[in-house]
Amino acid sequence: MPGVTSVGEASNGFNVRGGAADQNLILLGDATVFNPTHLFGFFSAFHPDIVKQVELYKASIPEKFGGRLSSVLDVTLQDGNANKWTGSAGIGPLTSAVSIGGPLKKEKATLSFGGRTSYSNWIMKQLPDKEYRNSRASFYDMSLRVSITLNKKNSLYLTGYTSNDGFKFNRDTSFQYGNKNINIKWKHVFSSRLTGVFTGGVDNYQYGVTSESNDVNAFRLRYTINQQFFRTDFNYVLNDKHQLNAGLQSIMYRLFPGNYQPQGSASLVQAKEIEREKALESAIYLGDQYRVNSKLSISAGLRWNLYNYLGPRTVFQYTPGVPKDTTTIIDTVSYSGSIQKWTAPEIRLNLRYLVGENSSLKLSFTTSRQFIHMLSNTVTLSPTDIWKLSDRNIRPQEGMQLSAGYYQSFAKNKWELSMELYFKHIEHYLDFKSGARLLMNEHIETDIINTKGKAYGVELLLKKPEGRLNGWFSYTYSRILLKQDDPLAGETINRGRYYPGNADRPHNASLIVNYRFSHRMSLSGNLIFTTGRPITLPIAVFNQGGSTGLLYSDRNAYRIPNYFRSDISFTLEGNHKVQQRFHNSWSIGAYNLTARENPYSVYYVQEAGQVKGYQLSIFGTIIPFLSYKIKF
Repeated sequence: MPGVTSVGEASNGFNVRGGAADQNLILLGDATVFNPTHLFGFFSAFHPDIVKQVELYKASIPEKFGGRLSSVLDVTLQDGNANKWTGSAGIGPLTSAVSIGGPLKKEKATLSFGGRTSYSNWIMKQLPDKEYRNSRASFYDMSLRVSITLNKKNSLYLTGYTSNDGFKFNRDTSFQYGNKNINIKWKHVFSSRLTGVFTGGVDNYQYGVTSESNDVNAFRLRYTINQQFFRTDFNYVLNDKHQLNAGLQSIMYRLFPGNYQPQGSASLVQAKEIEREKALESAIYLGDQYRVNSKLSISAGLRWNLYNYLGPRTVFQYTPGVPKDTTTIIDTVSYSGSIQKWTAPEIRLNLRYLVGENSSLKLSFTTSRQFIHMLSNTVTLSPTDIWKLSDRNIRPQEGMQLSAGYYQSFAKNKWELSMELYFKHIEHYLDFKSGARLLMNEHIETDIINTKGKAYGVELLLKKPEGRLNGWFSYTYSRILLKQDDPLAGETINRGRYYPGNADRPHNASLIVNYRFSHRMSLSGNLIFTTGRPITLPIAVFNQGGSTGLLYSDRNAYRIPNYFRSDISFTLEGNHKVQQRFHNSWSIGAYNLTARENPYSVYYVQEAGQVKGYQLSIFGTIIPFLSYKIKF
C-alpha cells in the first residue's frame, strides 16, 4: 500500500508516511495490539480467515480515534454464521491454522474462533548466518468473537485475543512477547436516528529476554504494559444533510518499565526494578458529516484530550537552564497523586468534491497528540524496547498533517488511479543522544532528545481490482527529516541541521499481480523495492593515549543497501460443486525467489587495530512453502 513500509526484513512493525513504528494505533475491536506481527514480521498477528474488515487511516483520521501521530489500523473480526457451522483448516511447513464459526443459538447468538501455531524451527536451519541456524522461533495466536442479539434494539459483542512469540537466539538467549486482549461491547438503538455503543476492556502486552550464556551472568528481563479502557460512541442522524458523531473515552495506563532478575541460583546478577508508571488519558469528541450538495461533502470534528500523569512516583528535579544530565540532578520529589497534566484540542477536517461521475478530489487537515512512546536504539519493535509515558520531563509528541488527493476510475471502472500529496510537521519527535543507555535507566530523560520533524511525500496507486488478471502497482516518494538545534538538549545533532530520521526511505515501489487460469488454478506474484534505511557509520580511526577509537559520520549520513524481494505462489483448488461438503486447495510457492541477501543490519567492529564492516542478512536464501487448506 502506498505510504506504508515494513520496518525491515525479520522485523516487527511498519512505518506510515515516515512515522515511527510506535506512532501507529493498532486496534482489534477497539482493543490495542502493541505488536502486530509474528515470526520477525513474516506473518500478521491477525488470523486472516476470521477477519471481516481492515481499515487503515493515514489521513482523514476520524475524530473518535486518537493517541497516535501516524495512522490507525482498525481490524474487525467477522461474526459467525447465524444459521450453520462453517470453518477451515490448513497445514503447511511453517504453520497450521484453524477457524470455525456458527450459531450458539440460531439467529440469536453466534461464535467465531480462529487459531494458529507454528513449527518453523527448520527454517532457521536454512539461514546463512551460523548463529541464526542454531536458533529457534515459534508463535501461536487465538481470536474469539461472540455476538448476541438480545432484541431489535440491543446487541452484545465479546472479542478476545491472545498471542505469544518466542525466539531463542544461538541456544542461550531467548526473547518473548505476547498480547492479551478482551473487551465487551453493547450496542443500543435509542431511536431510528440515535445509536449508542458502549465498550470496555483490558489490554496486556508482555515482553522480555532471558539470557543463560553462563550461570554466573544469567538474567531475566521483563516489561509489561497494562491498560483498561472504556468508551462511549454515539451516532445521530440529524437530517439528510448532517450526521453527528460524539463520544468520550478513557484509558488507564500501568507500565512496568523493567524488572531485572538473576536467572538460577548460581547467578550473581543484582536484581533491579525500574519504578512503575501510571497515567489516565481521556478524550471527548464531536464530529459532523455534512453533505453540502451532490458534489461536496465535509467532515469536521474536534477532539479534546486530557492527560494526567499519576503517582506514586519519584521525579528527578534538574538544574534549570542547563542540559539534563545525571550531574545536574538537584533533588528528587515523591508524588502520590497528580504529577503532570497535558490538555489540548485536536482538529479533524476533511473535504470531498466530486469532479465528475468517476473522479473526486479530497483534502484533509489533522492535528494529533501522542502520550505513550517507544524508546529504542533500533528501528523495529523488539523485546528490548522501552515504552514510556509522557511526564514532567518528556513532553507529548505533537503532529499536524495536510493531505490532498485525486481519485479516478476509468475503463468502465475496471481500473482505478489515485494520487496523494502530504506534508507533516512534528514537534517533540523523540530521538536519542549518541551512546544513549536505555535499558534499566532510572533517569532515561537524560538520554532523550526532543526534535522537530517534517515529513512530506507523494503516493501513486494504479489498481485493477477485478478480472482474470488483477493486481496493482504502487509507488511512494517519502521523506522524514529531523532537526535538533536546542543548546539545552545536551547534544546538537549534525550541527543543528536537518538529518534523515530512521524511517526515511525515499523510494518505495511494489507490484502485485494475480492471474486466474481457470476457476481452479491461479498464480500470484509480487515485486518489492525500497530504499535502504539511514545509518551512522565510522569514517576514521584515531589513537589517543594508547587507546584506539572510532570517529563517526554525521547521524544517518549513509544508508544500508536497497531492499528488493520477489515472491510467487500457485494455488490449485478442488472442484467447486455446490453440494460438496468440503472444499480444498493446495498452495505452493517461494519467498525471496531471487535469494537476494537483503541486509538486516550493517555494523563495524575493531579487529587487530583495523575497522572491519559486516553485513547481516536474515532471510538471505529462497524459502519455499507448501500448504493444504480445507473449508467446510
